[in-house]
Amino acid sequence: MAATPLREGVHIRGRDSSLTLEGSRALPALWGLLAARLGADPQAAERPEASDPKIGAALATLTDRLREHDLLVEHPDGVELPPWLGAVAGRPSEAAEAIRAAHPVVRAADPGGTLARAVDRALTEAGAVPSFAADDSLPAGRALLTTGSPETAVAVAADAGGGFVTAPAHPVRARSDAEEIAARLAAAPDTAAPDTATPDASAALTALLAGAAAQRLLRAVAGLPDPAAPDRDPRLLAGRPAILVARARPLRADHHPWAAGPPLPGHPATAPAPEDLAEALRRIAALGDQRLGVLDEPLPGSLPQVPAALVSCRTPAGPLLAGAARTDLARLDAACRSAELHLGAGPFTSGAGATPVVGATPEQARGLALRRAALALPVGGASPIDTSWRDHPQVRHWWTTLTERLDVKASLTVNQLDADEPVFRVDLQAPGLAVSTVEATPADAVAFAALAAVAQVTAHQHGLSADVHTTPSGAAAPLATAGVRPAAWEDEGWTNRWLTGIADREPALQHALHRLTGLHTTPWQSARPEPHPVAAALAGCGFTVLATARGETR
Repeated sequence: MAATPLREGVHIRGRDSSLTLEGSRALPALWGLLAARLGADPQAAERPEASDPKIGAALATLTDRLREHDLLVEHPDGVELPPWLGAVAGRPSEAAEAIRAAHPVVRAADPGGTLARAVDRALTEAGAVPSFAADDSLPAGRALLTTGSPETAVAVAADAGGGFVTAPAHPVRARSDAEEIAARLAAAPDTAAPDTATPDASAALTALLAGAAAQRLLRAVAGLPDPAAPDRDPRLLAGRPAILVARARPLRADHHPWAAGPPLPGHPATAPAPEDLAEALRRIAALGDQRLGVLDEPLPGSLPQVPAALVSCRTPAGPLLAGAARTDLARLDAACRSAELHLGAGPFTSGAGATPVVGATPEQARGLALRRAALALPVGGASPIDTSWRDHPQVRHWWTTLTERLDVKASLTVNQLDADEPVFRVDLQAPGLAVSTVEATPADAVAFAALAAVAQVTAHQHGLSADVHTTPSGAAAPLATAGVRPAAWEDEGWTNRWLTGIADREPALQHALHRLTGLHTTPWQSARPEPHPVAAALAGCGFTVLATARGETR
């Protein structure tokens, strides 16, 4: 605990919380007296002011405030504890006893090597009594730290370029995790080459990783929270392991989410779907983590963001470009399409009729699949359509941007796919591009088609090329508007209000599309017996992957 005296108060900081007390110039002096008592100062009780009942009452009140904010820990008299436990444990004596009784074993190919010695120092300084065992199954530069009942282990690896520490797990899993992480880091595009690190950086790196491994193991032994917790770092994922990854140049270490990793004990294999767009984007960042991700994270980079927001990423089919009314919506579209291309590439591809469709939620995945199925239907028997949709503010904005601001000669065809169903298809033609959309109103379909064309034309005019383009749709509208209340003065010229209306129409549209297409969806399965890393990561992030098959239409 640390404290900063104020003019009329004191600011107190603990391991997880802080407290500011103000209102009296006597508070700093009171804190000094209380701190002496809490620190077991034998002279504190002998001070003259200690016998004053008013001061005693004030100290009791101050102690109660500290206890309410979890700023007090129990420390037994006459027992010397490692200083770090007093900073992280609510009951340091119990934690210290658990650590002393753990007797961790450090396993390494060379128990006398640099890494093993560094781990020994870290464990000993933390209050543990480690032993060593030679293990030829471990590669050089790696160690496995294990404890007894229940069996818990962490793996640590260090070389001249970097290293990692796995999450606490059963020893068998810790070994397999280390193998997978080592392979993933070796393939990461920004992994530093071993010969770029200096000896000094390598020595510091070894000490850093050894200390981190000792901390993660002993925290697990003592029942203390792991330092890599999602409530402490929003980049991490609940229910999935976080891996400490370090680099030698520059010397740096931080925790990374491992979305494709096996679920932590007590957590389901498939995470709950994200509840809103912000949470979906947080998970997309984990899927595209630079070190442990399975996708190239879609980002705007230096792409233009007007008149449409653009993002790009690498995929197995080549560079992908996504455009939308907002950057967050473009990132969502790009991530889902990129994941589909990864799932459909290579030996994991399923048989005919099982094209993967990815959405952040089941609703979004179904909406995407149904729209694609509707676009495969023959267009014929079109019904006359009221042209009042031309006055919709989103249509005016994107169509004017395309045909006037970007000077594109474009034409539109609008069809109602069934006279009894509110399902409209729009086909937009322009030199060098063709876009088709399906939505619940002609205005929605035209606006999305024009927006998609604007994105592609903007990219072309800036000399940007892409092998894959996405088409924005209303499938993501329910996710994008979850928890959002548009202002009363907003009309559908504002994106939030427009998306809210689309979200309201989405359930009825999906029912109508299902009746028209007869589409059946099932969970997508890999064609190989081993798990697909992208599918595992998507499940860990709560995303939905569907396989589609056509049934009978009505």
